[in-house]
Amino acid sequence: MIVQPADRLRRLPEQFFSALVRKANAYIAEGYDVINLGQGNPDLPTPSHIVESMREAVLDPVTHRYSPFSGLPELKEAIADWYKREFDVDLDPASEVAILFGGKVGLVEISQCLLNKGDVCLVPDPGYPDYWSGVAMSGGEMVMMPLLRENRFLPDYSIIPENVLRRAKLMFLNYPNNPTAATANEQFFRDTVDFAARHGIVVAHDFAYGAIGFDGEKPVSFLQIPGAKEVGVEFYTMSKTYNMAGWRVGFALGNRDVISLINLVQDHFYVSLFAAIQRASITALRSSQDCVRELVAVYESRRDVLVDGLRDLGWDCPAPKGSFFTWVPIPNGMGSVEFADYVLDKAHVVMAPGIGFGKSGEGYVRVGLLAPEDRLREAVERLGRIGL
Repeated sequence: MIVQPADRLRRLPEQFFSALVRKANAYIAEGYDVINLGQGNPDLPTPSHIVESMREAVLDPVTHRYSPFSGLPELKEAIADWYKREFDVDLDPASEVAILFGGKVGLVEISQCLLNKGDVCLVPDPGYPDYWSGVAMSGGEMVMMPLLRENRFLPDYSIIPENVLRRAKLMFLNYPNNPTAATANEQFFRDTVDFAARHGIVVAHDFAYGAIGFDGEKPVSFLQIPGAKEVGVEFYTMSKTYNMAGWRVGFALGNRDVISLINLVQDHFYVSLFAAIQRASITALRSSQDCVRELVAVYESRRDVLVDGLRDLGWDCPAPKGSFFTWVPIPNGMGSVEFADYVLDKAHVVMAPGIGFGKSGEGYVRVGLLAPEDRLREAVERLGRIGL
């Protein structure tokens, strides 16, 4: 028997970065010391007080049962309180917060909640590839919004054609940005709220790196802007703020109609997140945030080591204001895949080719800050030795 996949699976984009992992693993298998700066996987452990909270919760038999489908009310309350403290945003825990099985799940689900076949979704280019996955499975149509250096890697709404705007129902944004590491200010988000309201477009703001801002600048939450909850939602994850990437817990926040739709979809896919993980997340949100400030300081110090080192080599390397990435213009005119392959082969350093994030990513590589400072210095030294 030949199994025929559903059409929606045929529409899925190729997992570009799985090829990157295979290439890196092939060099590791041959015995090379590979410095992997190409992935977005936090390298530091989850803070010990969160781990201990999880351990205690796992030992409690109450957590071994199904928890409420839409999540523990106590966790929703902790999220709302945390957003109020951090961003002065008021949220109703019962109707404006959805618990997610990791932020990625929500970013895929929202397209399935809102898009019918032929509806347009505005997508940043370059951007996080899983936005594409959700649109593909929904049958929607992507229209890319170029993020260009001359516009501070912000989309220019004025160049979107009117015939596209008439069909657009959803728009993804992401600041601090992956992959460009750009940040957005309040004025940009005010313009976004006005744009979305005029054209009836739901905004999905991916705030995964919302805790990671440098040089004393705190990232701006989309939900801080008056009217934001009327036009959209924000996605947050515990992965980056608390080094909980493997725990798979995130939130969708904001417009209550969209939150209700996300909860409806999840009712058909899941039977709620393991209660012990939810309890540990409560501990993370309600405890001292010193661990978060310490983590941001680590990333900022790593940023300085990497950026200063690349500049010493003569590279044009802007210092990012947020996220744990740098978005580096390729110094010698190669294509991004060719350049990344060359660096892996000659220096055994992994960088992510910009083209993997969209057409406008060509000419760049994404370099992560997810290695100790000594490894970042060594990576720079290796690049210098091969004449880059």
